[in-house]
Amino acid sequence: MSIEVAQLSKIYGEQKAVDNISFSLQKGEIVGFLGPNGAGKSTTMKMITGYLPPSGGTATVCGFDAVKDPMKVRKRVGYLPESNPLYFDMYVREFLRFIAGVHQLGISAEKRVEEMIQVTGLAPESKKKIGALSKGYKQRVGLAQALLHNPEVLILDEPTSGLDPNQLVEIRQLIRSLGADKTVILSTHIMQEVEAMCSRVLIINKGQLVMDNPIAALQQTSTGGGSIQVSFAEQLVPAALEAIAGVTRVQAGEGNSWTLYSQDVESVRKNLLQFALINNRNILSLQSNSQSLESIFRELTK
Repeated sequence: MSIEVAQLSKIYGEQKAVDNISFSLQKGEIVGFLGPNGAGKSTTMKMITGYLPPSGGTATVCGFDAVKDPMKVRKRVGYLPESNPLYFDMYVREFLRFIAGVHQLGISAEKRVEEMIQVTGLAPESKKKIGALSKGYKQRVGLAQALLHNPEVLILDEPTSGLDPNQLVEIRQLIRSLGADKTVILSTHIMQEVEAMCSRVLIINKGQLVMDNPIAALQQTSTGGGSIQVSFAEQLVPAALEAIAGVTRVQAGEGNSWTLYSQDVESVRKNLLQFALINNRNILSLQSNSQSLESIFRELTK
């Protein structure tokens, strides 16, 4: 496992910022780490990177304990914190060369700096001081420094903050490409970013892990499920549709249209088609509506 978190906790006085959470991430995974403000996301990320000692439990990266072997962990982690601390009086290349020196990249430092400038799209602004850059370009500098030493694990806290729509597409593509041979865990409040980039979602609320599921399965795990809107040529009674396996509730619409609610929309869709065939009913329109990630998030963290 690239990241292994076991019964991890962080307590401040009487408040449990992180409460006994466990999960593991493998190479090649891009995982969205979601939660409302104050849920414990950033605290968890800081403990994984070794910047914050846990009150209990363990966090290991590539087999190294974040408390016992913090330097070995940091060599293998690229970290973009939410605050994105930068030296505003330094030029872009100057700053990246400085970070390359911190990582002791040696003779490969200059080549690596130029690669990261190109990869993160910093070339047009690379001759400016960091303090003169827009928020979006400052975010790119932070991402470049996280990637500079070619880490095995990337921990990104709000990586797309401040980016314009064009920059969002570019950075999204970059993160997806990096996920092919790295482990990426990213925190964001933008649900569309998670759906576009991630293969798996962790949701934390009040310090506790309340969801750990692949994106594909996530929409079927909520108590709200989803719905199917169907219109028939013939008139039907609600009881006929309520008898279809998997249907939890039926709501009549205009004419001969109906909304069927279920926790397994795909199964109900198949059962509905079979129902129409057996009972000689003609379906005029059929539309499945799975619950959105945003509504699932609200349900789990309300």
